[in-house]
Amino acid sequence: MDKVLMKGNEAIGAAAIKAGCKYFFGYPITPQNELPEFMSRELPKIDGVFVQAESEVAAINMIYGAAGTGARVMTSSSSPGVALKQEGISYIAGAELPCVIVNISRGGPGLGGIQPSQADYFQSTRGGGNGDYRHLVYAPASLQEAVDLTIEAFDVADYYRNPVIVIGDGMIGQMMEPVEFKEPKKRELPNKDWATTGTKGERRPNIINSLALDPAELEKHNIKLDKKYKEIEKNEVRYEMYKMDKAEVVMVAYGTTARIVKNAIDALREEGINAGLIRPITLWPFPNKAFNEIPDTAKALLSVEMSMGQMIDDVKIANEGRLPVHFYGRAGGMIPTPEAIMDKVKEIIGGGK
Repeated sequence: MDKVLMKGNEAIGAAAIKAGCKYFFGYPITPQNELPEFMSRELPKIDGVFVQAESEVAAINMIYGAAGTGARVMTSSSSPGVALKQEGISYIAGAELPCVIVNISRGGPGLGGIQPSQADYFQSTRGGGNGDYRHLVYAPASLQEAVDLTIEAFDVADYYRNPVIVIGDGMIGQMMEPVEFKEPKKRELPNKDWATTGTKGERRPNIINSLALDPAELEKHNIKLDKKYKEIEKNEVRYEMYKMDKAEVVMVAYGTTARIVKNAIDALREEGINAGLIRPITLWPFPNKAFNEIPDTAKALLSVEMSMGQMIDDVKIANEGRLPVHFYGRAGGMIPTPEAIMDKVKEIIGGGK
């Protein structure tokens, strides 16, 4: 299959259509605007529907309604826009509806700026809405991976009847790279016998709801959801290990930051300093088991992020106190350089803080 040079936002949109998405509901916000623009142009060509809602809150509730029919649906936004969607995401998770939510994130807090950032880690992995719920979070590091994971996200959402988030910082949305649209690995997907498609007099009506006023029934529902989330943790963890042989310092980074870290690792090894990388591809479930593969040569961990330090909490949990954990980050849309990361690794090896 031939590769096509595409901008990230448009590639994600094309991947969604490839996966069978026919309905998109969203609202403009930088730096993801090319994605809804692409969907507004391309969905009508396949008898799909694009709606620019009056707000992010309206868009996520449209997603709730459309997902309730069993259709493949998607929305996208950026940081503060996703914050506005959190109540609806909680409703969708509570009602067990499949959908894909794309966050091309920017700097914050508040309106912040429009440059790339990874400061939505807590929002994505902890769930910004209310109640006990989780959703799988994919963090691609390249446009090809963004395409592949977006296509897979629709199957995963259907399989578990759960929202799935694809998160990329502004660089993923705005950069251009060659991509190809491959067929995903086949999953045996369950029938959507829960969908609100009209009874035609052949069955009782399906009711989709996240309200349960009987505490015993609500607890039973939470236990059911928790069992599903444990299955996701068991089956869907994804990560990459890079140059871990004899690593003295093991860095942990995701998304485009991991690409910068790889450059730093290559340069460090040329200088005789062995460094390696654990790259989470799923931010939730976090790849705790990857930390069991760290070689005995390791002296420290270094979490590298485009934030003030959010993933570092999960790094500490996965590390279980075995190694010292250090942090290097840039915030507000500033991007770490390989040279600065190398300096931090040398400082750690030298015993500095």
